[in-house]
Amino acid sequence: MKELEEGTTLALDFSKIAKIAARCPDVIPVAVQNADTKEIILVAYTNETAMKKAIAERTAIFWSTSRNELWEKGKTSGETFELLEVRVNCEQNSLVYIVRPRRGGICHTKNAAGQPRNCYYRRIDFATGALVNLDP
Repeated sequence: MKELEEGTTLALDFSKIAKIAARCPDVIPVAVQNADTKEIILVAYTNETAMKKAIAERTAIFWSTSRNELWEKGKTSGETFELLEVRVNCEQNSLVYIVRPRRGGICHTKNAAGQPRNCYYRRIDFATGALVNLDP
């Protein structure tokens, strides 16, 4: 079990943006929303190359800030997304990709039944500060 992805300890990476800016200065954040459920699936980053490729291929493609390369969401897991719409915020410094999961799954993590879950599957318990898994 990966503690970061499955554990109950809150360990937010508040330095993520600074790390990204140092390695990948030409990216903007992308919130990814499920067209059918309206859930926010994940937050990723894109650059001009990744955005143009995503639009051309109508699939969720991002810029991986950890690997410093193009990243098609779900390419290895099979949990890919059809890109339906791209929205731009007023300051033109972030995007929303409205997508539809092609297989019905969303996250690379799985619940106990082996089913992909939404990437936002834990909540913070206000009383303890621990993470509570909503889809174990």
